[in-house]
Amino acid sequence: MAERKIFAGPRVRRVRSGMGLTQTAMAEALGISPSYLNLIERNQRPLTVQLLLKLASVYKIDLDMLQGEGGGTTGQLREVFSDPLLAGEIPGDQEIIEVSEAAPNAAMAMVKLYRAYREQAARLTDLADMLAREGHETSVAGARLPIDEVREHLERRANFFPRIEDAAEDFAQRTVGTEDLQGALKAWMKAQHGIAVRTLPVHAMPNLRRRYDRHSMRLFLSERLSPFDRARELAMEVALLALGPEIAAELDALSLSGPEARRIARFELARYAAHALMMPYGAFLTAAQRVRYDVDVLRSRFDVSFEQAANRLTTLARPGAAGIPWFLLELDHAGNAIRRAGAHGFPRAAFGGFCPKLGIHSAFAQPGQILAEAVEMLDGSSFLTVSRTIEGPQAAFGERLRRTAVLLGCELPHGIETVYAPAAGDQSSKVLGGTACRLCERRGCLARAEPPLTRPLGLDEMVTGLSAFDFQ
Repeated sequence: MAERKIFAGPRVRRVRSGMGLTQTAMAEALGISPSYLNLIERNQRPLTVQLLLKLASVYKIDLDMLQGEGGGTTGQLREVFSDPLLAGEIPGDQEIIEVSEAAPNAAMAMVKLYRAYREQAARLTDLADMLAREGHETSVAGARLPIDEVREHLERRANFFPRIEDAAEDFAQRTVGTEDLQGALKAWMKAQHGIAVRTLPVHAMPNLRRRYDRHSMRLFLSERLSPFDRARELAMEVALLALGPEIAAELDALSLSGPEARRIARFELARYAAHALMMPYGAFLTAAQRVRYDVDVLRSRFDVSFEQAANRLTTLARPGAAGIPWFLLELDHAGNAIRRAGAHGFPRAAFGGFCPKLGIHSAFAQPGQILAEAVEMLDGSSFLTVSRTIEGPQAAFGERLRRTAVLLGCELPHGIETVYAPAAGDQSSKVLGGTACRLCERRGCLARAEPPLTRPLGLDEMVTGLSAFDFQ
């Protein structure tokens, strides 16, 4: 059997230094030459099994400390160097392992410094958000990924792109009319661009939703997608072909900083255009007003999913022909914000999650059910929220299903105009919510996860409140 070789020079050097030994003294005790020990400590020679056993017997040390990879420090350093601020500084794990082994105390100090930096950045972000709501302009900025830049641009403006809306409505009237949407779009692609559409089985396209093959002039869609999602992918491809100038004009108006951000934004605008093709503005607004914004009726009438109809409601902001100003939030099980869109009335924090009392969190316990409720914030503002889970692509046997939840909401006075008015008017079941726990000063909240930044902690040993974190 081949002898296992371990390169652990820095750890051998730490053992020797900790015992106050010279290289000559340790080499003599191990039965090797000082020059060979020097090579071992510089990782130019391996620590063989025989040497490991000799070290253990002579110096009574635990072999595990010579065979690990820097303990837990390596994983914590990986977290540090995955930050966008340090992305690309270290090409692989080997250098991280070497740092954690050669200088574990310095590595742990680096981890502590990074965590302190992240904590301060989070606090600054929260305070900037709070000051902005009070009318004070702030310029707190940090390292941002292109996708963060795109989200910030889209979230701080109305979710309405007039060039795309006008072009999509005109295209739908000329091309689709009252025909089957998917059939009309497929026929247009074939007639105008010679592109055929085909649905592929999972084994042929296991990791993709959609793929356009320029050589064979075919658009492939995954069978994992629901019929509604397939329709959207098809509509996105048509939008990129038919509404290219309008999408480009709206993209230029966003004034993004780099090519990657522009590519991400172009995808988001194509998604927006797809919804505009599937649910033309005028027809959708008229239907929404007639059915009092009942999302289930709208999804059935336009043959779309709940998520698609809810997203479309947030875009009804055409001057002179606007609907209720809805906002939308989509979260996953872990509370990660996947999408925000629509009106800007609902308070939110840039860091620290969302109020755990919101119905969007409860929706995961009741998949497919609509939860409508009124929410009153600490400042007295009130909202109607409608929450429901949505399913991702079809999962294979043994594969975990992707499930997210959406919260569709509007200011409470607008909620009276909707089919969800009973929930909006039921004062007895109104949820007393807030922003993220770090910014919320509501006392006695059983759902509180963190103390507020704006108040000192209450450390009275004689009195304990209902909340997990008491504050003064």
